[in-house]
Amino acid sequence: AAQCVGIAQAAYEAAVSYAKQRAAFGKHLADLQAIQFMIADMATNIDAARLLVLRAATLKDEGHAFGKEASMAKLFASRVAVEVSDKALQIHGGAGYFAPAPVERHYREAKVTEIYEGTSEVQRLIIARNVLESKIA
Repeated sequence: AAQCVGIAQAAYEAAVSYAKQRAAFGKHLADLQAIQFMIADMATNIDAARLLVLRAATLKDEGHAFGKEASMAKLFASRVAVEVSDKALQIHGGAGYFAPAPVERHYREAKVTEIYEGTSEVQRLIIARNVLESKIA
């Protein structure tokens, strides 16, 4: 899950940097409301994913059960990595689609996180079983 946060953060930073530099329609991309909304969503989701990862890690470090929280972190962070990388590609436009653009690599790396080390569906099963088997959700 932490890797997913790192991928999302790298894609986000590339998108913000590009939006500040690239001009279109007589303005920098960063001045366009649609781009600002994308960046706001990216920042919010990355922070939420990071907090889920930290919560699971803290539970583990303190010797508590953390399986459900680790699965929640993996499920959410992998989805965030894909969504943020996709938005970064959109902000970059055609320039971001082809190698050696970093966001092209970030997108590929993000997409595979939904598959390896437990698919998103497996994470959902783990979460659901933990919730349904506990007395308190």
